[in-house]
Amino acid sequence: MASPAKPIAAIIASEIKATTSQVTAAVELLDEGATVPFIARYRKEVTGGLDDTQLRTLAERLTYLRELEARRGSIIESIRGQGKLTDELEAKIVAVETKAELEDIYLPYKPKRRTKAEIARERGLGPLAEAILADRTIAPTDRAGAFLTADVPDVKAALDGARDIIAEGMTENADLLGRLRNHMKGAAFLRAKVVDGKQEAGAKFSDYFDHSERWATTPGHRALAMLRGWNEEVLAVDIVVDQDDTSPVKPVERMIAAAYNVGGQLPGDKWLSEVTGWTWRVKLSMSLSLDLMRELRERAEEEAIHVFARNLKDLLLAAPAGSRATMGLDPGIRTGVKVAIVDGTGKLLETTTVYPFPPKNDVRGTQAELASLIRKHKIELIAIGNGTGSRETERLVADMLAQLPAPKPTKVIVSEAGASVYSASETAALEFPGLDVSLRGAVSIARRLQDPLAELVKIEPKSIGVGQYQHDVDQSKLSRSLDAVVEDAVNAVGVDVNTASAPLLARVSGLGKSSAEAIVAHRDAAGPFASRKELLNVARLGARTFEQCAGFLRIPDGKEPLDASSVHPEAYGVAKRIVAACGRDVRTLMGDSATLKQLDPRVFVDDRFGLPTVKDILAELEKPGRDPRPSFKTATFAEGIDDIKDLKVGMQLEGTVTNVAAFGAFVDVGVHQDGLVHVSQLADRFVKDPHEVVKAGDVVQVRVTEVDVPRKRIGLTMRKDGGADTGREARAPASNNGNRSAPVRPQKPQQPSQGAFGAALMEAMKRK
Repeated sequence: MASPAKPIAAIIASEIKATTSQVTAAVELLDEGATVPFIARYRKEVTGGLDDTQLRTLAERLTYLRELEARRGSIIESIRGQGKLTDELEAKIVAVETKAELEDIYLPYKPKRRTKAEIARERGLGPLAEAILADRTIAPTDRAGAFLTADVPDVKAALDGARDIIAEGMTENADLLGRLRNHMKGAAFLRAKVVDGKQEAGAKFSDYFDHSERWATTPGHRALAMLRGWNEEVLAVDIVVDQDDTSPVKPVERMIAAAYNVGGQLPGDKWLSEVTGWTWRVKLSMSLSLDLMRELRERAEEEAIHVFARNLKDLLLAAPAGSRATMGLDPGIRTGVKVAIVDGTGKLLETTTVYPFPPKNDVRGTQAELASLIRKHKIELIAIGNGTGSRETERLVADMLAQLPAPKPTKVIVSEAGASVYSASETAALEFPGLDVSLRGAVSIARRLQDPLAELVKIEPKSIGVGQYQHDVDQSKLSRSLDAVVEDAVNAVGVDVNTASAPLLARVSGLGKSSAEAIVAHRDAAGPFASRKELLNVARLGARTFEQCAGFLRIPDGKEPLDASSVHPEAYGVAKRIVAACGRDVRTLMGDSATLKQLDPRVFVDDRFGLPTVKDILAELEKPGRDPRPSFKTATFAEGIDDIKDLKVGMQLEGTVTNVAAFGAFVDVGVHQDGLVHVSQLADRFVKDPHEVVKAGDVVQVRVTEVDVPRKRIGLTMRKDGGADTGREARAPASNNGNRSAPVRPQKPQQPSQGAFGAALMEAMKRK
């Protein structure tokens, strides 16, 4: 097999703005089993300082390009086995850089079922097709008479067979397919229309009942919304090409004709012109439209996964309230409010259930019991889940706190997303085998206020609920992306090896479920680890795993002060030379920024550890064990605003950002229905990406611009002018008007149906 025109390392290097040697070094480390967090943090000299974002992209592209190479090899072997591989064809296969181009080239050689074209060849019509293409001066009807047989009874049958052969050649012409596909990407429109009779049932898709916009500029969230409407049989969705061109022969048909030099007035040209139009309408239009629909979906999925990943990262790295005794309340009306008390380390101390709401209405008894628990356990924080009954529970707690003497606990509304999933999980059952499932949720709510990261890692990332159409995307891709986010977040913060749960330890670089469980078992049997070196005594934790995980595991107040920092044990020698140069004890030097800043990092560079590592060590000694997460603060919801019906246009409210999408940010203002701050309402300037302004967990000031009770939509603004440009654009993430860069072309009214395209699309999505 010929070598690729451009090596994988060179391709990736150009994409991540690095050198080929940097990529090659990173690939070698990944192939040896090193994790992205480890490479990014402790192998900067090897990779030339590639960061975690570059490394994640590198790893993803490496997988794709290796799959491409494997497929390239199998295709070449398949064609060689057919005896059809030429040097020119092999060079063409080797030169392509995408899977789509590769499959286009392979199409004529791909084993397939018996086609109409194959049947026509078997009936001896191949020479007729070749003759028509070669000489246009003779009318095809005149030629066809010479090919009549028992299987080809008349001229029409002969010409139909020739047409099938020529059309198959057109549909398998890789160069033509590429040109047509590129043309369609620039000229195609995505069109959606409501299926007759589905207007009421599909009201949530009303923004797309008569909608058209350019395929190339359709935002991912709108594409996924339309595809969901199509999947629920509310919308008919299709691709329309060259809709503005009024000529009888469309540009796509002219492109096919040009590929076969069809265009003159000779008898053969006229017949071939009809064949090109037929081939487009019957074969190419459908297949290429499906290609574009698949590409649109993939593009939309990538955007949705990216949005989910960024939101998850913000949520995982949200400010921890810290090691304070906390009361967790999981609100419920008829079934009661579940109560869990945890100490500063998250250890469960006590649980109960109270019934302040109908049918029992035991308000006084509930307040008395909660007040007693607060006094008994010296509660500093009260975490209230944001589900059904949240505001009623918060109001009850506020009334109770008003009667307590200072100092009073701080009440905080906490997202319940994923709490029910955790409650019924194997992890929760192992943690609390004797505890009722309904009470486990209250424990999770309390703990996620203390330390969101430590608690949320116990929940499958997809269940945390900060995604955009997360159930409509490729679930394996989503899982890989979210797992990477969790891994990066955990390792960025670091983990106390003596207090961390097995699920948290399992996310540490180099560790997995079995290694994490082995660490916890060893800790339970032998007591807390006194040093990082003791990790080597854990069963099945060898030197290679230790190298990967040690720098991310912390041991506060251990035998070795550096074990509480992110300095890797392999670099302790460098750290101790720095300490010796200052003539100080390491414990007194750590945190002394003034002294450390006077040192020249270059003095401590040696054959193994370069300037990047030395600078990292100095930074860590300045702020040992620093937590990259922000300081803790909470939003205060307005009193008396408990339901969407309580909202009025113009109200100024405080809320918490729960989710950031491509079209704006969702904000919890305490009415059980998040409001939307459209991207146009996030600031008094143009905002391209909402993440430039807000992230999940931010506390923000908003003003109500619109309240749509029937559709449960709340429009909000963060603009200082109060949202001067409000209305449809600000309220509807699914609206075409939400993105002015996507022009609309009015369509003639027509009754849509799923039809052949819809059926083919359904089948294509099933295969996907």
